[in-house]
Amino acid sequence: METYADEINKRRTFAIISHPDAGKTTLTEKFLLYGGAINLAGSVKGKATARHAVSDWMAIEKERGISVTSSVLQFSYDGFCINILDTPGHQDFSEDTYRTLMAADSAVMVIDASKGVEAQTRKLFKVCVMRHIPIFTFINKMDRDANDTFELLDDIEKELGIATCPINWPIGSGKNFKGVYERESRCVITYSDTEKGTKEGHATRIPMEDKEALTAQIGEDFLSQLTDEIELLDGASAAYDLEEIQAGELTPVFFGSALTNFGVEIFLQHFLKMTTAPLPRKADVGLIDPASHDFSAFVFKIQANMNKAHRDRIAFMRICSGRFDVNKEVRHVQGGRVLRLSQPQQIMADERKILSEAYAGDIIGVFDPGIFSIGDTVCMPGEQFVYEGIPTFAPEHFARVRQVDTMKRKQFVKGIMQIAQEGAIQIFQEFNTGMEEIIVGVVGVLQFDVLKYRLENEYNVEIKLENLPYEYIRWIENKDIDLDKLTGTSDMKKIKDLKDNPLLLFVNQWSIGMTLDRNEGLILSEFGQA
Repeated sequence: METYADEINKRRTFAIISHPDAGKTTLTEKFLLYGGAINLAGSVKGKATARHAVSDWMAIEKERGISVTSSVLQFSYDGFCINILDTPGHQDFSEDTYRTLMAADSAVMVIDASKGVEAQTRKLFKVCVMRHIPIFTFINKMDRDANDTFELLDDIEKELGIATCPINWPIGSGKNFKGVYERESRCVITYSDTEKGTKEGHATRIPMEDKEALTAQIGEDFLSQLTDEIELLDGASAAYDLEEIQAGELTPVFFGSALTNFGVEIFLQHFLKMTTAPLPRKADVGLIDPASHDFSAFVFKIQANMNKAHRDRIAFMRICSGRFDVNKEVRHVQGGRVLRLSQPQQIMADERKILSEAYAGDIIGVFDPGIFSIGDTVCMPGEQFVYEGIPTFAPEHFARVRQVDTMKRKQFVKGIMQIAQEGAIQIFQEFNTGMEEIIVGVVGVLQFDVLKYRLENEYNVEIKLENLPYEYIRWIENKDIDLDKLTGTSDMKKIKDLKDNPLLLFVNQWSIGMTLDRNEGLILSEFGQA
C-alpha cells in the first residue's frame, strides 16, 4: 500500500464552473499551457486562429462556440498530477455539470469582472455548498473595464452567502490594468503583455516599501489609490483560514486575465497549496479511504460517439481509492458481474491515451458495451459496496418525439436510448404502451436542439419534436401502487421511465397537491436516482 499513497497525494481533482462567456475555457487552456500539455492555446471564438478550444470537442460545440458536455483534462505541474473537469457553462446543461461536481474534490468559480455573479453561477454554487466542496474564485477579464473591486466581493458574499478572502488585489482595469498586489508578500506584481496564447511574459515583483520603483511602474495616482484600498481591505475582509477554505465556508479570491495570462500561474500555485489530495468518500459501508483501500470507482458520466468512426461509448469513472491495474478484474456491483475494464484511457478532450494504471483522484474512460449506468460502483472482486447515488434533476420541458422516416426505427431507438443513457435527456413512455410513443424530458430547451442535431449527425435519423404543456414531473415512491386506479387531475399524464418506474406529469403545480389529496398514502418525489 505504501507505494501508491505517494501517487495519490500528488493528485488534485477540480471542476471549473462559471456562467457562459466568463472565460472558463480560456483559463483551462492556460493551465494546460503551464503544464506543458499544449503549446498553443486555441482561440475559443476561432477569430485569430482556426483552432477551437481544446476542451470543446463535439461538432455542435465547435459550431456554436459553447461547451455542452464536460471534458476531462489531465496535466502535470510542479510535481502535482492535476485532473481538470471542464463543465458546460450554459444553464441548459447544468445537469451534466452537477454530475461532474460529484466527481470533483474542489471547484474553481470563474467570474467576469464586468458582470459579477450571474444566474448560472448561483445555481452551481448551491450544488457546491450542498456537497461542502471548497470553492476558489478567479475574477477574470481584468484586461477589460471591471466593476468596483469591493462591489464584486460584496456581490459574491450577498449572492452566494460565502465569506471572501482576497489573496491578491487588482490595480486598475481595462487599458489601465497595471497588475496585482499580493497581500502575503506585500509586493506588487506587474507583467509584460503576452500575446497569441503563449506563456512567455515577465513578472516584475516590487515590494510596497519601494515607493520610487512603484511610482515609476504604476504611477502616483494608482499607488495612492492602492495604499488606501489595502488599508480598507486589511480592516474589512475575512482573515485567511485554510480550515474554513477546505470546509467550503470561505472562498479565496484571485484577480487576473486568462486571455493575457495575467495572474493565471499565481492562481495555480496558490490553489495547489490550499487544496487537498483526494479525501475519503461515502459508501453504504461507511467512508472509503483513498490511500489505504483497494481500487474502487464510480461512473459519473457516459458519452456515446466520442469517435464517430467507431460508434463507441465511454463510461467516465472517478477513481475513489487505491490503484487501478489494467490486468486485474473488478466487480461491477450493480451489474452483479466480475469483468476487466476494457480499453482504459485518459482523455484529453477528444484525444485519448491508453493507460495501464491510474490512482485515486484520477478520471478514466473505459469502453462501455452498454452495461454501465450513471452512479454505478466498481470495486475489487472480493468486495461489495455502493457509493452514494447521484440524484437526477427533474426535467422542466417535455416533448413528444417522432422519427420522420419510419424505416429508420432501429437507428432511432438506438440513438435516443444511447443519448438518454448519457444523462443529458430523460426518456419516458406513455403508460401501457411500448416504445411507439416516446416523450423526452430536458432541464433546458437547448438540449432539444442538441438531441435533434446528434440524431441527424451521429445516427442519420431525422426527428420531429412536438412540445408538450407539462412543466412538473414526480416519481412515485410507493412501488405497489396500482396506476390504473390512481385518481388524478385533468392535466395529469401517467408515464414510466426506462426502468419501468411509474411517474406523473402535471401542467399546473397545484394539481400535484390535489392528486396527493385524492390518493391516500401516495408518496411523490421530485428526484429520481441515476
